[in-house]
Amino acid sequence: MSVTAKICGVSTPEAVRTSLEGGAGFLGFVFFPKSPRNIAADAARRLAEPARARAKIVALLVDPSDAQIDEVVKGLAPDLIQLHGAETPARVREVGQRAGVGVIKALPVSEASDLAAAGAYETVAEHLMFDARPPKGAVLPGGTGHSFDWTLLAGRRFQRPWFLAGGLDPWNLSEAVRRSGAPLVDVSSGVERGPGLKDPALITAFLNAAARA
Repeated sequence: MSVTAKICGVSTPEAVRTSLEGGAGFLGFVFFPKSPRNIAADAARRLAEPARARAKIVALLVDPSDAQIDEVVKGLAPDLIQLHGAETPARVREVGQRAGVGVIKALPVSEASDLAAAGAYETVAEHLMFDARPPKGAVLPGGTGHSFDWTLLAGRRFQRPWFLAGGLDPWNLSEAVRRSGAPLVDVSSGVERGPGLKDPALITAFLNAAARA
């Protein structure tokens, strides 16, 4: 058995190439100025071209305005939009309709009760993503390297395919999948040698681990 992986926050041709060669199913491009992985839409489009029809192109946005949605859709032409802010179910629906693509809604998790929020999003999102709730006062909503108790997801059933995210790396991925039952996984900081600097060797190791998970 293997799980499908999303490599998020790619920003160089080398990271894209390594991700595709390793069999990544999704490539994420971050459009959030506070992130070290932030990228311009035109640059993301150039990087994404080799991935068309090989992996799903994902644009990560945080509480985006309509103008930002329009800019990113026009500039990148993503297959999916990932919403990583405090977007309500109604806003998720609006974003998907405006962009004309499916939405991945990230939900912060620190305890079992946090999973109840998923129900409200299952009718408006194409995928769910369960990510570690960031520490209080954190600037970034994700990509912080923190994890949560993976067993909270064990045996859970959702109406939509879902990603496990938060603190994953090549060494803990197998255990994370075993404990959570995740069908999809997302990694960002776990394959970096520094903030925003993707390491091809770590990407390859993560994707190899996903293939074995």
